[in-house]
Amino acid sequence: MSLNSSMDKVLERRREVEERLSASADMANSELAQLARELSDLRPICDQIEVVRRIEAELADALLMVEEAGEDADMLEMVRAEADLLKVQLPEAHSALQIMLLPKDKDDARNAILEVRAGTGGDEAALFASNLFSMYQRFAAKHGWNFEVMEVSETGIGGYKEATATISGNNVFARLKFESGVHRVQRVPETEAGGRIHTSAATVAVLPEAEDVDIRIDESDLRVDVFRASGPGGQSVNTTDSAVRITHLPTGIVVSQQDEKSQHKNRAKAMKILRARIYDAERARVEAQRAAERKVQVGSGDRSERIRTYNFPQGRVTDHRINFTLYKLDRVVSGEALDEVVDALVAEDQARRLAEGI
Repeated sequence: MSLNSSMDKVLERRREVEERLSASADMANSELAQLARELSDLRPICDQIEVVRRIEAELADALLMVEEAGEDADMLEMVRAEADLLKVQLPEAHSALQIMLLPKDKDDARNAILEVRAGTGGDEAALFASNLFSMYQRFAAKHGWNFEVMEVSETGIGGYKEATATISGNNVFARLKFESGVHRVQRVPETEAGGRIHTSAATVAVLPEAEDVDIRIDESDLRVDVFRASGPGGQSVNTTDSAVRITHLPTGIVVSQQDEKSQHKNRAKAMKILRARIYDAERARVEAQRAAERKVQVGSGDRSERIRTYNFPQGRVTDHRINFTLYKLDRVVSGEALDEVVDALVAEDQARRLAEGI
């Protein structure tokens, strides 16, 4: 489809949505909200279409004036300068519009479940997992998102064996979805007397939060075990069987939750995480199928890959997927400069999809 056809289609869709909203007296609230969201998404695209068409019209007028300037040198110089400027602005406006017209990931606007786990490297890996969890917590605060800690399994020296949180806000999954994978750290551990650099790793999973309507889970497909919650070292921290372990039998996915004193609350949290994991597994399956059909495996979310290295001696962060290096390690780990890494990943994804015509 040509760019002009795409522009016409978007403008026509906006007109249809506006007409339906103006005649919404008998419309259900859910449909009304959906149309309002669609109109909100269409407006910036329509604004950009107007920019493109204004520049195209002004360029056509300027080129006509160049032809009509005749022997008037001053006029010719002025209209040529204007035409040259518009010739630079037009491809930039086209490019911005093409990016806006790319099909959106339907999960971009969702909240996210964040899971961070220590990988290879013992205590140092657990400390690094704690650092990453804190980085995302500060990043969420910077964006005004709500960061709710669901469960933390501590090592006793400030490290995390694993930690889970729900992050809610505007376009959370869109900004965090490229964080899934193996994160590697190179630094001298505090416990290292000889000053040797150690390499350890932690895994990060960012899952789009699923609603009940997205994933139907039959009670008969669940095995629910209850037990007493335990703290570091295995000591009992609760005298009742409030901790919950839920196994989804068809997929084998297991979720445990013990942070709350109430078994009911732990079960609700566990179900929230379970739904997200099942939804993410289905999302990954569909993405892998699409990738196979395109004969291209980009952005598969394969969490066995090492995606990023945090090198403390050199003060750099390198994302290996796009060969992007930033010498702002402290500001990235503090959450302040993580946006620069995220922006580079988003831009690379947009460029790939434009090249593939997705």
